[in-house]
Amino acid sequence: MIRAFAVLCLLASQAAALELTLPTAARETVTRNTAPDIYAAPMGVFQNGRVPTLAVEGDVRRTAWRITSPGLTPLQVMRPLREQLVAAGLELVLDCAAAVCGGFDFRFATETLPGPNMYVNIRRYHFVTAVRREDNRVVQAITVLTSTSATAAFVQIIQAGETRPEGVSVRTTAELPVSTQTFAQIDIAQQLQERGHVVLDDLDFATGSSDLGPGPFASLTRLAAVLAAQPAIRIALVGHTDSVGGLDGNIAISRQRAQSVRDRLLSVHNADASRIDAEGMGYLAPRANNLTPVGREQNRRVEAILLGGN
Repeated sequence: MIRAFAVLCLLASQAAALELTLPTAARETVTRNTAPDIYAAPMGVFQNGRVPTLAVEGDVRRTAWRITSPGLTPLQVMRPLREQLVAAGLELVLDCAAAVCGGFDFRFATETLPGPNMYVNIRRYHFVTAVRREDNRVVQAITVLTSTSATAAFVQIIQAGETRPEGVSVRTTAELPVSTQTFAQIDIAQQLQERGHVVLDDLDFATGSSDLGPGPFASLTRLAAVLAAQPAIRIALVGHTDSVGGLDGNIAISRQRAQSVRDRLLSVHNADASRIDAEGMGYLAPRANNLTPVGREQNRRVEAILLGGN
């Protein structure tokens, strides 16, 4: 049974400060405040080439949080925060998940704090806009964006408009929800057989480095299981980069990242070294447009490619 976050709203009146509660495992990664400023608060999903927004003037306060816990869903993280906003008397004007929001288009038409402080998985995010009205006028807007990777959850809170000096405060005293999912629930064996390759989307590398994060990575666990169950197949791990920088350097770092993944399969999962190659393509095989931030993000990846039997 999923345990809910503790819901806490200390709101004495509509003018009082709003306090949101995150799990005890949450750690603030960045704060960026500007005043006076204008925040374009999303008021609807991406349609007809745009995201409808409302310009809210005043103090704009932005924070991002990381919750180190594998297997959470964006809704698990969002639901208690959404409940707290409603309990505080705010009106929900937008409540959508990734594909419904507009996927890539919504994400990159919406203000988001930069990585690695805030990570947004294009296929796994949830967004809420809540407003407070006085005399039919929006005087405060709060948006919450939640997203999850295989190893952590990320929360971004932006508040804008007429707020008390303390604004929206966040405490880390709530109970952590129980994980209900692992890596993107993909069938690696099926994708290798049907498509000949699979992107290992949950891998995490240090910025500008070929060092693979500590994990554990569910994609590697599943890939190792496929190799163990099908001893006749061979694979190549192929690293890819975006187009920033020279070709030689990108090929080198993409090969090094593929080699790091291969080393992890050998050292942690006891995979057979003779059945796994590691190569790098640099920016020569993009899967998205390198002229956009979302395209570059998608192009930085490691894939497993089916080579066939021995």
